[in-house]
Amino acid sequence: MKTLNQKNKQIEKPSLEYYLNLQYPVTLYPDPEGGYVAQIKDLPGCLTQGDTLEETMANINEARELWIETAYEAGDDIPNPCNDDSYSGKLLVRMPKSLHRRLAETAENEGVSLNQYIVSLLSASV
Repeated sequence: MKTLNQKNKQIEKPSLEYYLNLQYPVTLYPDPEGGYVAQIKDLPGCLTQGDTLEETMANINEARELWIETAYEAGDDIPNPCNDDSYSGKLLVRMPKSLHRRLAETAENEGVSLNQYIVSLLSASV
């Protein structure tokens, strides 16, 4: 175990097992040519594919383990999983007054709040 020294502080790095036991969110996409693609966005470049959901999930779990083991052995930083607690749901957006007016007028014509209208536009675009 590394010790703490007042002049030269050393922090003990978590074990490989610690990182392997972290639960990372997986994003699945249907592949236009068939099967599925899986990605772990918190681990850059960690993605795979498979013919079935089961195969794809097995492949992404293997890819996650290999990604973490490789980064750990190289001494690279391994990010912690991102979670929704990192996002408040609030966003401040600056925009031209003319755009604000057009959005507000359209929302009023639709019979919804400006906030609801903007959320629906963003949802449709994502």
